[in-house]
Amino acid sequence: VDKFLSSRATIVAREDCVVCGLKLAEWAMSQVDYSVRFKPNCNDGDFVGKEKELAFLEGHVSSILRAERTMLNFIEFLSGVATKTKAFVDKAKPYGVKIMDTRKTYPLLRYLEKYAVSVGGGANHRMGLYDQVLIKDNHIKCHKGAMSQGHRLSLKDLVETARKKNIKGTVIEVEVAGIAEFQDALQGKPDIIMLDNMTPENVKACVEIRRISKTKPVLEVSGGINMENIEQYAKTGIDMISIGALTHSVKSIDVSLEIV
Repeated sequence: VDKFLSSRATIVAREDCVVCGLKLAEWAMSQVDYSVRFKPNCNDGDFVGKEKELAFLEGHVSSILRAERTMLNFIEFLSGVATKTKAFVDKAKPYGVKIMDTRKTYPLLRYLEKYAVSVGGGANHRMGLYDQVLIKDNHIKCHKGAMSQGHRLSLKDLVETARKKNIKGTVIEVEVAGIAEFQDALQGKPDIIMLDNMTPENVKACVEIRRISKTKPVLEVSGGINMENIEQYAKTGIDMISIGALTHSVKSIDVSLEIV
């Protein structure tokens, strides 16, 4: 293709979606050829229908074709994350439950994926290991294994130890897998308790225990949440649901670039 030949092109959505990644596509285009005009026809976060023209480009056709795949990759992938997030958000919204992301992201893409979650109406959970403490099952096993015989390490102890070892105000969260563990963790007064892979019935029981308790941690549900069962969990009275599939199991949206 003659590198001086000018042309026009459009980026088109081939299916309904929540748009995300247009600014990244514009950035990618500018890295190849700053003189190419890139005009978005909508904004990140807009829900658009099939065949919607997302952006218009004008300039050297060779430059547009060089940047084509990178631009589309950003839009397809991030729109997939945003669209999936919106589907979960719409299911949980009537119950006042937040949809949260996790750290289950692709290497080097965490900030982009979490941006896409927010574009889809979800909320960002911790960004990494540095911004809050999450005491998980493996941490509990490691500590139990390190304790001397005859001493039972409780979740209450772990929460209190984490609070002492971290900067004042650091959010402390603990993961539990059953009602007994929930009651144990509750005594340590953590900021958040994650109810991991628990049935809706057990989740509801934990909500009731919190209701009559003096300690009122935020309750998070995680593990095995999908479009078929999310409402069963959302109606239990919990505060938020974290879903790894928002970022680790995403179907990209079909988007194409057409030379006009």
